[in-house]
Amino acid sequence: MGLPNRDELAGKFDQAKGTTKETVGRAVNDRNLEEEGRADHAGGKVREGFGKARRKVGEAIEDIGEAVRK
Repeated sequence: MGLPNRDELAGKFDQAKGTTKETVGRAVNDRNLEEEGRADHAGGKVREGFGKARRKVGEAIEDIGEAVRK
């Protein structure tokens, strides 16, 4: 398994940001902030998933290239 790429890292960051907004929104009874946090968290999960898929495709291409060179 390779190192995480930018999309994976940004996705994790967005998830953490969303969780923070959601928690603060709940604490101060701000439904808009809470919903914004949920949206950020969900978007972060999608971006992280895209990054993982992108990395796996890249790894598969590298594996094929190595097999062809043998």
